[in-house]
This record gives sequence, structure tokens and C-alpha cells, in this order.
Amino acid sequence: MRFVNGMIFTPDGYRPGGFEVEDGVFSSVFYDHEEKRGVDLRGAKVLPGLLDIHTHGNSGADFSDGQPEGLKRMGEYLAFHGVTGFLPTSMTLPYEKLAAAFDTALRLSCDRPDSCARVLGIHMEGPFFSDKKKGAQNASYLRDPDYEGFRKLYDGCGGLIRIVDLAPELPGAVAFTRQAEKLCTVSIAHTDADYEEAAAAFDAGAVHLTHLFNAMPPIHHRAPGVIGAACEREQVTAELICDGLHVHPSIVRMAFRMFRGRICLISDALRCCGMPDGTYELGGQIVYLKDGIARLTDGTIAGSAANLFDCMRNAVRFGIPETEAICAATILPAGVIGEAQKSGSIEEGKYADFLVCDRELNLLEVYLGGKRLR
Repeated sequence: MRFVNGMIFTPDGYRPGGFEVEDGVFSSVFYDHEEKRGVDLRGAKVLPGLLDIHTHGNSGADFSDGQPEGLKRMGEYLAFHGVTGFLPTSMTLPYEKLAAAFDTALRLSCDRPDSCARVLGIHMEGPFFSDKKKGAQNASYLRDPDYEGFRKLYDGCGGLIRIVDLAPELPGAVAFTRQAEKLCTVSIAHTDADYEEAAAAFDAGAVHLTHLFNAMPPIHHRAPGVIGAACEREQVTAELICDGLHVHPSIVRMAFRMFRGRICLISDALRCCGMPDGTYELGGQIVYLKDGIARLTDGTIAGSAANLFDCMRNAVRFGIPETEAICAATILPAGVIGEAQKSGSIEEGKYADFLVCDRELNLLEVYLGGKRLR
């Protein structure tokens, strides 16, 4: 199928052009010449499908429930809202519950309905975290880094884990990092580490920072901490929750300057995403959603109730250049999880997952593998 007369997004900006789709992939992409044959995109903006590498749930379902139908419902919601690939993200739970959830991801990745976003892997958030910065993680299940337990989970889901998180100040964290980085991306998260502890983990092979600014010490001019150690290492990428609640718009602008070309927008969405205000569950804890803010009973902000498309539009609204914001939700996360050869941009040979938007970035149409979903 041929699509023509679009404004095709590239990392350098939009270019007039179109593309052909065969067997679910872009078979050709053409620019800067008039083409009349094909589906007329009428000058609309055409973006790659978004990739959310940190999302727990939506539509009343949570990945950690270990329910295949729930994960499928999550994937359908994401696809409808412009997120064509994702990493279902676990919580701090016992290994047996993680194994059950990971199995559902493996099954959906192998047998995906056409209406469902692609499961590109798993983000294992916990249980290797600091009690001091546990955030919305359940303290009952926290533990020190355990490579043997991690490797059993990794092998059990066919190597589908793409990101594993840990607090670098915990006993065994550096040794764990040296081993795990050979299998997937190691990310620092839910940590009270100082600069030296964080630097040791980065030097051992950690290359990512989970939800920058959240669940970690703030920057201090005499104690730069995790953020300082990450910022000065060009290989380190950083996630940012851009729901307008977790991080102030000014700090969003600062993050994109500090980590230029290294920010990955994420949703960190919970099961209450896409749902009305009410009471929900997260990793065995009660979460209250009110006025778009999800909190634990003690008032701690949990994850978000926003989807990644809305977070990307928020970034633009907060002053981030549109090209940077879109890259932060597409090609950059694709690189973090080793999917840049298949996803994240409109190029020959990649999945024909794309979005059609108006000039204000309102979502009009969604295509997965060249098939229209919306």
C-alpha cells in the first residue's frame, strides 16, 4: 500500500513525502517530489508509533497481575492512543509473581492480536531497591541485588527482559551490574546513592536512569549524587515522566538541556490510567486517584494516570522543541532497548507503525504494521 502527500517526521524535522508498506514494514520512503497515487495523507504530520519503555498498566489492568487478558487490554489501549510498542513494567513483588507476569508478556509477544501494541520486552522495576527511596514500591518485598534470581527470571521468559533496575548502594550491586549488563540495560532507580556509589555502577555498565528526579536524591552543589554522575556520562540515558505532576515544567526544560539527546519520555502509568477517579491497587498497596493524581494512603505520589502520547504533547506544551519531544518518545527509547533496527522511525525495513496527526499534534489515525486501528 502506498501513502502520499504527508509531512513525514525525521529526526531533523518534517519533510514532505510518503512511503510504501509491504508485509507490515516500510518497503520504501520517498521525499520532496509530488506523488499522486496512493492514500492521500492531505498534508498531515506523520510520526513513528510511540514506544513506552516504562508503563505498569491502564484500563483497570496491571502487568503485575499476571493476567493475559489484562495485558492484552493494556496493549489495545496503548495502540489506540498512539503507543505502538511498549515494555510492560513490573513492581517489587516476590519472584513467583514476577515469573507469572513475565510469562504473560512472553505469550503476548509471540501471539499479538492486530489491535494490540507490540510487546518489545519487559522492564523489571524492582525488587533491588533502597527502602529509603522505595516510593510506591512495596517494602515487604525489597531485597539486595540477586543475579541468580534475576537470571532465572530472565531465562524463564526467553530473555525478554530489556531493562532491569537497581539501587547501586546496595550490597552486591556493582557485581550484579557487571553480570546483568551483558544481557540487558541496567538502570539506576529508587536509590539513595551518593555520587561515588552511582559512579561505580555506571562504570560497571549501568547506562540508564529510571524516572529522572523521582525516587532519588536531588542535586546539591556539594553532593551531586546520582543525577550528577549520570549527567556527565554521555552514554547514560534518562527517563522522564512528563505528566505535569511528577516533574515541574521548568525541570522538564532543564532535563532536556542537561541530558541533551538522551531523554526518554515515559508514562509510568498505573492501572488507573484511562479510568475515573477512585480506589485502585498497586503491588499490594492501595492507590487513590483524584483529579488525575495517584497517591498511596500516606500521600506518596505513585505512578501516573497519563499515556505517553499525552506526555509527549505536554513536553511540547512545556517548551521542548517538537522534534526533540518526538525523538524522546520514539527513536531514543528504541535505542535503549535494542530495537532501533526495527522501530522508532519511518525508515525502510522497519515496522510500518505510524501515527497521523494534525498541525497541533492531535492524534487522528493509528497504523500498526500498515493496518489502520483508529
